[in-house]
Amino acid sequence: MEIIRPGINIDLVGKMKIAFVASLVAIILSVLSLLLHGGPNLGIDFAGGTQVQIKFSQETTAEGIRDSLQTIGLGNSIIQRFGYHANNEFLIKTEKSSSALEGLSNKMAEALEVSYGKENFEIRRVEVVGPKVGKDLRQKGLLAMLYAVIGILIYVTWRFELRYAVGAIAALIHDVVITVGVFSLLGKEFTLPIIAALLTIIGYSLNDTIVVYDRIRENIKGARKQPLPEVVNSSINQVLSRTVLTSVTTLLVVLALFFLGGAVIHDFAFALLVGILVGTYSSVFVASPTVLVWETISPSKEKRKQ
Repeated sequence: MEIIRPGINIDLVGKMKIAFVASLVAIILSVLSLLLHGGPNLGIDFAGGTQVQIKFSQETTAEGIRDSLQTIGLGNSIIQRFGYHANNEFLIKTEKSSSALEGLSNKMAEALEVSYGKENFEIRRVEVVGPKVGKDLRQKGLLAMLYAVIGILIYVTWRFELRYAVGAIAALIHDVVITVGVFSLLGKEFTLPIIAALLTIIGYSLNDTIVVYDRIRENIKGARKQPLPEVVNSSINQVLSRTVLTSVTTLLVVLALFFLGGAVIHDFAFALLVGILVGTYSSVFVASPTVLVWETISPSKEKRKQ
């Protein structure tokens, strides 16, 4: 199956400067958003605290719930709708997670009974994460991503060359920063499932990049006198149909998760959605052009011999 006709020759390398500017703008916006918000919006997994999921049988608002919780000193809690509007489900989050507040859900229930009645709501889930546990999870999540990047750098250097490894790492950092930046811009929470999504994005993006690199290496061997930009451009075009087809089929699955998977995995699916789009872009416009930039700065042995 071919989405793009064989023999196509789009000047993708010629668009490298435009792509560089677009990527730079996206990264700057992501970093600025993170700085302005004081970092990512950490969920209970990393920040610690107590989270209670409540379903109401009647229409209500976050302001109404907040007024009800004022009597037990939880008026400053973060209250947000969970899932779709028609579900009438809310998440109530508070930083209080000490053992002294073990009966927090019962206190919430008593406060809500006054305003809504005992039969008009149901506490569906209570999660408590201590600050030490949250810090430990945060550190382990960052280490997992760091180890993944180091492992990729070693593998690609061994499998290809250092210049290819640098390009792969540049693409992965590009993908992760932009995905995290989108979450920051939209105010979405950064939780353990998002770490899992980022690791999945790293693997997906690397797979696309390796396919392009493998074709570049094959073409370099077969056309040693051809300029490297032409080799890179023709290589990308040769695998472009495969790249687009893989991305489209993967997106169909992720879109199904996003729209039909429910509120629990909504943010996970959204992270994958952003990551796949950005990862496909980076394998073409970040990883491969980085090889050309590296060749300009530090020419390979073959070029130095010419």
